[in-house]
Amino acid sequence: MAMTVHVDVVSAEQSIFSGLAEFIAVPAEMGEVGIYPSHAPFLSRIKPGTVRLRIPNQDEDEVIFVSGGILEVQPSIVTILSDTAIRGKDLDEAKALEAKRKAEEAIERRASEMDYAHAQTELAIAIAQLRSLHRYKMPHNK
Repeated sequence: MAMTVHVDVVSAEQSIFSGLAEFIAVPAEMGEVGIYPSHAPFLSRIKPGTVRLRIPNQDEDEVIFVSGGILEVQPSIVTILSDTAIRGKDLDEAKALEAKRKAEEAIERRASEMDYAHAQTELAIAIAQLRSLHRYKMPHNK
């Protein structure tokens, strides 16, 4: 039996995942982080992107989009807190493409610096959702 670590992925609205994983990949602020059981403790901010969980006895990774947040790693538990977290199967491609289009339009208009910064953030989130959706749809997402 492979070693596992308990993982909790929580959004502002609900618990998205709580269970055991053999491996976790998280889009940390300074780059993607791979976490195995008994990993050294640390805290990191995370950026919009895809969390991948390798679940025991499951052929495909569990894919979860996160809009950013905080990652806490302890030897026996990994906690991911995000304002928005959506399982890959629940991502809406049409909605993400529309958000991307609107953000690109807002960047082109560039009404003010505040609007521009907000539009850049929205664009990054929409692109991250589309990447997560693409990873979810891949036949073998390991």
